[in-house]
Amino acid sequence: MTELCQGPDPHVRKPRMAVPKNTTDTHFHLFGPASRYSYADGREYTPPDAPAADARAMFDTLGVQRCVVIQPSVYGLDNRCQLEQGAALGIPFRAVVVTERNVPDAELARMHDLGARGMRFILAHAGGLTPDDLEYYADRLKEIGWHIQLMVRPQHLVELESRLAKLSCTIVIDHMAMVKPEDGVAQPAFQGLLRLLRNGGCWVKMTGAYRLSQQPPLYPDMKPFAAELVKTKVDRLIWGTDWPNVHFKGPAPNAGDLLDLLGEWVPDAAARQRILVDNPAALYGFDD
Repeated sequence: MTELCQGPDPHVRKPRMAVPKNTTDTHFHLFGPASRYSYADGREYTPPDAPAADARAMFDTLGVQRCVVIQPSVYGLDNRCQLEQGAALGIPFRAVVVTERNVPDAELARMHDLGARGMRFILAHAGGLTPDDLEYYADRLKEIGWHIQLMVRPQHLVELESRLAKLSCTIVIDHMAMVKPEDGVAQPAFQGLLRLLRNGGCWVKMTGAYRLSQQPPLYPDMKPFAAELVKTKVDRLIWGTDWPNVHFKGPAPNAGDLLDLLGEWVPDAAARQRILVDNPAALYGFDD
């Protein structure tokens, strides 16, 4: 039995900066109730319930009008919670799912109709898809316009960079490849991330700073990494809250702080418009 995680900060603060119309949170999760959506055996954590109603209240406070719900490791191959509860949010949503290798084309088509647009490889936690199947999935997903999303640790990116650069479908990297800020922007994993970004087929989520930083909000040790990403390819960057911020031992971040963090990282309003609206619309196929 795994220990129950802490919940998110319940006192979501309205961000200080103005957010553009159709601001999109491209990385969050929905959980529970466990009586309806069972958790996978062997999981690394057990989350508290984080239902659609709570997520919607958080979005309304932030000014988020579109969202992308991400399959977490604790649900294994059962995508029902993300797809069913995502639809209950009442705003335009997309989903990134996890399936078995031999999933029928008809099932991919069904999930596409429900909003799925990507397949997640969670290499940073136990129980996810293995990198052995990257090329196989890429070839299948290219045909339906999906991407591969990867949650990797720095050593994984270093090991996989050459393969990722050759994949036939688009890739998305979670949490800035979970780089260690104390190792600086010259660290091999971050330089590999920049090379993939320049290649054009890679998108990067400017998320998870609170997980990576060794400092309090607004996480100044992460600012040099954000600056390099923006300078390298601002039209391939997206943002998200990572709500409800599970499997994290420190103080739960406030979602308002996480949106204001983007304002600190990206002071140019036109660049923020790309990251918050235009880029996710292009990647996930949101209609105007």
